[in-house]
Amino acid sequence: MTLNNRVRLLGIALSLGAAPAALAQAYPSKPIKFITASTGSPQDVVGRIFAQKITETTSHPVVVESRAGAGALISIQATAKAPADGYNVLVSSTAFAVTPYLSSHIATHPHTFRKLPYDPRKDFEPIRPILNTAFFVVVGANSPYKTLGDIIRAAREQPGRVTYGSWFVGSPGHLGGLRLQSLKGIEMLHVPFKDMGQLMAAVTAGEVGWTLGSDASAGPLEKAGKLRYLAIAAPTRSPIHPQVPSVDESPDTKGYDVQAWVGLFAPPGTPEAIKQRISDDVAAVLKSPQIVERYRLLGYENPDLDPGQFAARIQRDTDAWGAVIKQAGLRLDD
Repeated sequence: MTLNNRVRLLGIALSLGAAPAALAQAYPSKPIKFITASTGSPQDVVGRIFAQKITETTSHPVVVESRAGAGALISIQATAKAPADGYNVLVSSTAFAVTPYLSSHIATHPHTFRKLPYDPRKDFEPIRPILNTAFFVVVGANSPYKTLGDIIRAAREQPGRVTYGSWFVGSPGHLGGLRLQSLKGIEMLHVPFKDMGQLMAAVTAGEVGWTLGSDASAGPLEKAGKLRYLAIAAPTRSPIHPQVPSVDESPDTKGYDVQAWVGLFAPPGTPEAIKQRISDDVAAVLKSPQIVERYRLLGYENPDLDPGQFAARIQRDTDAWGAVIKQAGLRLDD
């Protein structure tokens, strides 16, 4: 090989190695799209809040594009097939679904569906979670249950007689009940409802024994004295409701964890520098006084996780929920 050829090849190698860095430095040069499942969904609302704040704080336009239809699969597939250039970002979650049969596109669907038109591990790359919410164990104001331990003891004494409700089969409320059964070796009766409003009305009336609810869904009735929070299904107490014990405070309920997140995802192959850039911009927005106050009012938490930490959490959630779903034999496409 001649000296000129060697120099030419070296130049090509150097230019290829510098391409991601150059791309990241030029990014963004046009508006970034946050793709959500449908207008008005929790992902859409939160996505619009962040799109507005990122635009304000960075002067880089961020717009929200709702891709409704097929139980959010249109928005998911649109992102998976988009160019890996950082201009198409999926806003997805573990808990907030837009149809009554989808509860988690990333962590639980690989276990509840035999076939999916996407692969959560290959078609998306985590960027950052933008909110986290823990679920409370909720009962009616006149319920005989005073603690989560009371519910567990009742289920042990009368297998299959204690009822718990959820906002649809496969929802976090349903899976959370299955997790408690698995954790404590008990049997309860699941009662699914069509939506959250019907569920909370039934719990208030004592038609079902208990349910899981976030402060956003159960908070108004709890403040009105029609519902009670027995515990929060998380390791620590909520700063919004410090009087409500954490499940880890009792040996009989320790380890019962039911939390959910909304996060941002990029198409596969998106340069690490661009993912980190988006993550850093989102982290800055999460610290803004407006977002801090809005999260406080809604009972949301700021999950401070970078792309690598977020990926690790997704893997833990996927493994943990997979074990619960497998034990219960739950399939949503049978």
